[in-house]
Amino acid sequence: MDWGRLAQLAHHHGLVPRLYRRLSTGMNAGDSTGLEALRQQDQSNAHRALWLTVELLNICRHLQARGLEVLPYKGPVLAEMLYGNVALRQFSDLDLLIRCDDLPRIKVALAELGYAPGLRLAQAAERDYLKSGYEYTFDGARGRNLLEIKWQVLPRFYAIGFDVGDFFKRAAVVTIEGQKLRTLSDQDLMLVLCVHAAKHAWGQISWLSDIVQLARSRALDWTALRAEAERLGITRIVTLTFLLAHELLGAECPQQIEAGKDVATEGLTQRILKMIVADEEFDPETIAYFRLMTGLRERRRDRLSFWWRLLVTPGAGEWSAVQLPRPLFPLYRVVRVCRLTGRLIAPQHSPQREGSA
Repeated sequence: MDWGRLAQLAHHHGLVPRLYRRLSTGMNAGDSTGLEALRQQDQSNAHRALWLTVELLNICRHLQARGLEVLPYKGPVLAEMLYGNVALRQFSDLDLLIRCDDLPRIKVALAELGYAPGLRLAQAAERDYLKSGYEYTFDGARGRNLLEIKWQVLPRFYAIGFDVGDFFKRAAVVTIEGQKLRTLSDQDLMLVLCVHAAKHAWGQISWLSDIVQLARSRALDWTALRAEAERLGITRIVTLTFLLAHELLGAECPQQIEAGKDVATEGLTQRILKMIVADEEFDPETIAYFRLMTGLRERRRDRLSFWWRLLVTPGAGEWSAVQLPRPLFPLYRVVRVCRLTGRLIAPQHSPQREGSA
C-alpha cells in the first residue's frame, strides 16, 4: 500500500481523523510504520480542532455578554453534533451566521478579542456592501481568515434564497464543554450542507460523509425538507448529493429525495463521480464551473438569476480593488463586469485546494 498517497488523499477529502482510527484499530505492529503519516496528521488536526473550539466558545461568550446573537455552524459545532468529538472532523476556521444589522457591533466586539476584518470599508461603503456581499473574514493572532462572519450562507449570485432570520427562529441548541450554543436546526443544516457541497462540486468526500451521518443520526422530516428544497429551487442539488452519497458511501437515499431524480440528475451524478475518482476539480473562476452551477438548478428563473447576479453583483474583491466616492457606488457593477471578464479570459490556472470546513 502507498501510505503516503493514502495520507494525501485522506487529508484532501477531510477524512484523516476517522480513517486513522479505523485503520489503527487491530492493525499489527508490522503495519504501524505505514500509519505514521496519518497519525501525525491526526494529532495536528486534534490540536487545531481543540484550539479552534476554545476560541469559538470564547467568541460566543464575548458576543453573548454584549447581547449579540450568533449561530455557529460547521467546524466544531458540526463535529460535536455528528460525532460527539470535535477532533473527529477536519476544519480550519470558524463560521458564524449573524443578523446583518448587528455587524457594526460585532466588529467592535471582535476587535476587543484581537480580530481584524480582512476588508476595511468606510461606513457608507459598508452599508452598500451589506446589500451585495455575504461575509466578512477576520484575521486573528494565530493566522489569517480564522473567522468568517456571514449574514448570508452563500454569495448572492448563487441565487438561493435562504432566510437567515428564519434560521434564528428555528435554531437548535448544542452543548460543547458545558457551554450551550445556538446553531442551525437539523432541517436547515441538511439543506445548507447540501448546498455547500454543491458549491464546491462535492470535491471532498467528508462533506458527503457529514450529510450521511446527519441523515442517520437525526429524525428528519423528509417530506418537509423536500418541500423546502422545492421552494428554494435546490431539489436537484439535494437529490444529486444523496445519489453521490449512495454511490460513494453506500448510503440510503430517502424515498422523498430520490423522487427528485431525473435524466439531468443522473447525468450529473456520473459526471461528478468521474471527477471525484480522478481527483479532478473545477476551477471556480471558469465558464465550465459557472455552467455546472446553473445546470444544478431545476428552475429556469434561477438559472437566469445566477448569470445576471454573477455579472453585476459586486463582491469583496470589487469593493477592495477600487475606492469610489459614494455618488459613484453604482459603478461597482461596472468594476465587477471588468474584473470578472478579466478573470475569465486570463489563462486558466489550477484551482487551489481548500481546507475542510
